[in-house]
Amino acid sequence: MQAEESLDRRQAQGPAKGPLAGVRVLDLTSVLMGPYCTQLLADLGADVIKLESPSGDTTRQLGKSVRPGMSGMFLNLNRGKRGIVVDLRDPAARQVLEKLVARTDVFIHSNRPRAAEKLRIDYASLAAINPAIIYCGLYGFGRGGRYFGRPAYDDIIQAASGLAKLQEEASGVPGYVASSVADKVCSLSAAYAIMAALFHRERTGEGQQIDVPMFETVVSFLLAQHLTGSAFEPPLGRPAYARVVSRLRRPHRTATDDLCVLIYNDKHWRRFVEIIDRPDLLTDPRFATLGARSSNLEDYFALIDAELMRRPASEWCALFEAAEIPVAPMQSVDDVMTDAHLADVGFWSTLETADGRQRLPNPPVKFSRTPGRIGGPAPALGEHTHEILSELGFGTAEIEALMAPARERVA
Repeated sequence: MQAEESLDRRQAQGPAKGPLAGVRVLDLTSVLMGPYCTQLLADLGADVIKLESPSGDTTRQLGKSVRPGMSGMFLNLNRGKRGIVVDLRDPAARQVLEKLVARTDVFIHSNRPRAAEKLRIDYASLAAINPAIIYCGLYGFGRGGRYFGRPAYDDIIQAASGLAKLQEEASGVPGYVASSVADKVCSLSAAYAIMAALFHRERTGEGQQIDVPMFETVVSFLLAQHLTGSAFEPPLGRPAYARVVSRLRRPHRTATDDLCVLIYNDKHWRRFVEIIDRPDLLTDPRFATLGARSSNLEDYFALIDAELMRRPASEWCALFEAAEIPVAPMQSVDDVMTDAHLADVGFWSTLETADGRQRLPNPPVKFSRTPGRIGGPAPALGEHTHEILSELGFGTAEIEALMAPARERVA
């Protein structure tokens, strides 16, 4: 298996050469949605400056850490970024923000609209400083709607979008997906929107404002699969893809362990029928086509359950892999940490940092000419403040004067 790639070898490559090398991002986000978006941009070579208040990002305190304020979640979400502490409530700090904005390609924040206006970090205020800026606001609900301005977190959006209710159809009780899926879908949406806006600016020189509303983004994400018959007027059915919300959709029990197998299309079905030596099922009207199987899910899943109980999971895996029927053993997140395939493809990097050795996932997307990489460890609170202020042209005495109020508030 391929060994984990060390940070030292990465640093020896010199400056970032990813597809976003040369792009500067000013990141005023916190928690998960915004930081995951800017982590993706940093991994692709952007110079991401994480601007924090003196109290720091909430995720600094979530979970175990070697030293205070450097939790594992924070380390992963903010790797490769530079950190600066600026208290935007301090009038003297305004000149720092304005100088940063003047040299920034992308500005991203997750403040509620009223708070952004109060801090004068709304689009109109910043575009007056830098008309070419790409301004990305992450909000709970879209501009112009009656919910705009309401506070929102992942759980709220999972409930409002219908996702938590879909879980009830599938399991019998309403519930949240065991991952902050709403936050991360919006992170990905913001990342592609920012890159599209950068492409437009490259061709035209025009900056612009981007709104990424969580509610609308997640509803769109869900309806990609669940709109079904409701795409028609009048509707031909309710908005739900029956197979996915079926309570019968679950891992199958074998003679030994649970197993995930998806006998989905007609080719898979014919090969499965051959494996179990049941040619009669090919002409059974309940199962003969994908549409028929979708309409007879109870009988279909009962048949699969009964057959899989006849052999151990390892034997089924070998048979299904040989037949090219999608199959996977049930793994826990703990199992994934030692997955052999992930080691084969160099999924992990090890970083030697002030917090000791860290193990972090590499960017999963591969580029043949401009590969992304982890640019370095996450910053301690305000770690690069002096460095960044020096780049902006502030002298030593000015920097000390600007940093003093923030130090006092931390103390």
